[in-house]
Amino acid sequence: MFNRQKGMTAGNQRLAPSQDGQISREQLIFLLNEDLAREYQAIIAYVVYSQVIKGAANMAIAQELEKHAKEELEHALTIAKQIDYLGGTPTVAPLPVKMSTDDQELLRLDLANENETVRNYRERVVQCESLGEYAMAEQIRAILVQEQEHQIDLATALGKDVAEVAAAEELA
Repeated sequence: MFNRQKGMTAGNQRLAPSQDGQISREQLIFLLNEDLAREYQAIIAYVVYSQVIKGAANMAIAQELEKHAKEELEHALTIAKQIDYLGGTPTVAPLPVKMSTDDQELLRLDLANENETVRNYRERVVQCESLGEYAMAEQIRAILVQEQEHQIDLATALGKDVAEVAAAEELA
């Protein structure tokens, strides 16, 4: 279930959960910092995409993306607080933001990021609970609710069936 081993360097591989899904507090800090970097990425992407998406047909979508940017900032603050609570230091570096000149491609990029975020936060809830961090799991559940709303908004804007997007996300 937790296949985080691929793509890791020798220096951070020890921070990946074991194959049976067991996790330490240090590993959770590492994974939450990955989530925080993804939240920073989302903030930047939503701010930029909301401004570069053009056309009367996309005005409502651009406004929704602005709203998402504000929500992602709240998520980043919540995740940073949890990292600090665990004794870690929140990262300062976002993941790279992809760009396109095609409005629909920007929405597809956002949807792909939201799909990954939803997958990761579902894992994080289980990991927090396995460490007895039930309040932290609840905070992440609250974020997960909003991330799934973002997923639905983006799928709808792209004319995709939300159930299809969710099923594809579970298989990834």
